[in-house]
Amino acid sequence: MLTDASRRTDFPQLSEMVYLNSAAEGLPPRAVRDALLQYYEDKCLGMDGRDKHARQWDAAKAVTAEFYGLSPDDVSICSCSSEAYNLAAQALHLRDGDEVVINDLDFPAGATPWLQPSCPATVRVWRHRAGALHVSDLVPLLTPRTRFVTTSLVSFFNGFMIPLPAVIAAVRKNSPALLSVDVTQALGRIPLDLRDVDLIVSSTHKWILASHGGGLVGVNPQRRDEWVVPAGGWFNLQDAFGAERFTKAESKPGAAGFTVGMPNYPAVYAIRAALDYIHSIGVAAIDAVARPLTLRCLDEVSKLPVDLLTPPDHAAMAGILAFRHPDADGLQRQLRANNIHVMSHAGRLRVAIHGYNTGADVTTFLTHLKAALR
Repeated sequence: MLTDASRRTDFPQLSEMVYLNSAAEGLPPRAVRDALLQYYEDKCLGMDGRDKHARQWDAAKAVTAEFYGLSPDDVSICSCSSEAYNLAAQALHLRDGDEVVINDLDFPAGATPWLQPSCPATVRVWRHRAGALHVSDLVPLLTPRTRFVTTSLVSFFNGFMIPLPAVIAAVRKNSPALLSVDVTQALGRIPLDLRDVDLIVSSTHKWILASHGGGLVGVNPQRRDEWVVPAGGWFNLQDAFGAERFTKAESKPGAAGFTVGMPNYPAVYAIRAALDYIHSIGVAAIDAVARPLTLRCLDEVSKLPVDLLTPPDHAAMAGILAFRHPDADGLQRQLRANNIHVMSHAGRLRVAIHGYNTGADVTTFLTHLKAALR
């Protein structure tokens, strides 16, 4: 991933394009392809394949736990981050008078469960200023009635990275709330320290380079009993097939309760392979290569006639930068005509730089962006 030779071997598709869109879809390495083929071979064994599926499940949980700083017992895998948050909403048992804090840089999956008419809680919005979320603006929103605070570590919208230790300190000091952090736009790209986070959630098809169909859930063991998901199913239940199965249902506490049915084993195989691949390289090594490219790109884009959405503070940067332009779609089309992939949405262009990107990729992008702007 970090050398020309490994890029050619692991990502042959990069020989034909400059790919700067990992925040939307990560490119799977060949190891993920091989894992999906292995799933097919194991599935062809019928019931005899289930033992192999189970071993992949355990391995995927173990490597996820290592990235999250948890034990495998405190990690599980559901279908996507949206499912994880909807199950979390059930576990909270919110009532009238309870309060939830969301923010306006977050992805809809983490914010919208609390905005549904069926949610009785009052929602408070932590609003950004100039593209940054300031802890000083969070504190007044926290009260003894705050039950839940949810935020992404890195914003999908503009790449802003919250100062997590300061956020944790503010939540603990000013409320009894549980804190959830979505690391979808960070996992596999930047080193993580998630100590004292109550619920960790991530998608699987972006920076970790796995497939669709996965949601990685981690629960702080000290708060395990506060995350009991009251969902029907079987994989999530203490005794799904016992003598009392038609008289009561008891959910497993903590992360185990977030997988309510048969795991999506194809995704599990892909997750295990992708995280093993990222682990073999090292997130710190990826960040050491990709971060200077991201900062260089940010500095150069800030000089162009665009409306920069990403705050210029380098300490608040991960792997994403974004800017607005009246003809964002036209810029994207011109870039795509030169096999340069970025995201365009609602007048916003978003650039995401991963470990398989190079200085030449950034130069090519900037050269063609400047030409398109002219």
